[in-house]
Amino acid sequence: MYALLNRIEKPEDVKALTVRELEQLASELRHFIIDTVSQNGGHLAPNLGTVELTLALYSVFSFPGDKLVWDVGHQAYTHKILTGRRDAFKTLRKKGGITGFPNRSESVYDAFGVGHASTSISAALGMALARDARGEKNQVIAVIGDGALTGGESFEALNNAGDLGTKLIVILNDNEMSIDANVGAMSEYLSRIRIAPQYARAKRDMGSLLMSIPHIGDKVYKTASHLKDGVRSVLVPGSLFEEMGFHYIGPIDGHNIGLLEEVLASAKEMEGPVLIHIHTVKGKGYKPAEQAPDKFHGVGCFDPSTG
Repeated sequence: MYALLNRIEKPEDVKALTVRELEQLASELRHFIIDTVSQNGGHLAPNLGTVELTLALYSVFSFPGDKLVWDVGHQAYTHKILTGRRDAFKTLRKKGGITGFPNRSESVYDAFGVGHASTSISAALGMALARDARGEKNQVIAVIGDGALTGGESFEALNNAGDLGTKLIVILNDNEMSIDANVGAMSEYLSRIRIAPQYARAKRDMGSLLMSIPHIGDKVYKTASHLKDGVRSVLVPGSLFEEMGFHYIGPIDGHNIGLLEEVLASAKEMEGPVLIHIHTVKGKGYKPAEQAPDKFHGVGCFDPSTG
């Protein structure tokens, strides 16, 4: 049942897999998580939503040299399984067993001990500044959900990171939920972005159109720096993240491993802070959790065949 998963002895093993194999591994990981959580309890729906993202991260980056900071920890089961804790995962929520959250005393791959929401960006920014002070070149990645992004510390961290301009990758895992449905201005802003994929297409098409004008196209394109902001202001209200100093990418399908690998690899080469906005389904791959993600956020023991 776990033909590929049983071959993953260390995180580097993920890098040797093709996209098709990674998709198979994602399916095996979901079954493995559901089986364990159904017996022990745990955070189910949020972890089912980040399987492909975690695989793409381990395919592109080199941990623990690169640093991965999870927000809250409700989304880190796949990360724990891939980092030498597959066999210990059955001890989840048992006395003497592994913790349900990243824990620095448990693994060198757990870069930050997590216990509260909205801390990942500020923690990752501190690691990035320490890296710069030491003259090192490793990548620092923070993963934060749209629910945690509504917390004040997240806004402070975004503001500070954009102002400092140091290299940092923030992945916004947008599943339109925290424990329950999100509310507030940030939630409404993200909703507008989700329904405006035409922005990227319009920006690209307009640039191509200008470049095609004989003799003057190149000059017009280079001098029309306001064009991007003009198009964006019409199609994507606010563009908050770019205004705060981040390169913004998205929203993209957070379950498309090939696309995630491409985007993450590109983000590695970009200068300054980058925010990648992915859209995922909370409870992905398990119908009862997809239909009632709030009820399957944190669960006790249950029958996986019925939910």
